[in-house]
Amino acid sequence: MANKIIVKQVKSVIGRPESQRKILATLGLGHIGKVRELQDNASVRGMIAKVAHLIDVTEE
Repeated sequence: MANKIIVKQVKSVIGRPESQRKILATLGLGHIGKVRELQDNASVRGMIAKVAHLIDVTEE
């Protein structure tokens, strides 16, 4: 596994459940086009799995 993951929000949270909104906020995302570089670990991978339809993920 890579040490870093680049996550970019590509879809809006409008109409999504509150839990998905909180996950995106925890990942450091909040609006379309925002990009974050995160550590690759199990907890981040779990959050990514829950909102995979809203984000693009690139391994570094």
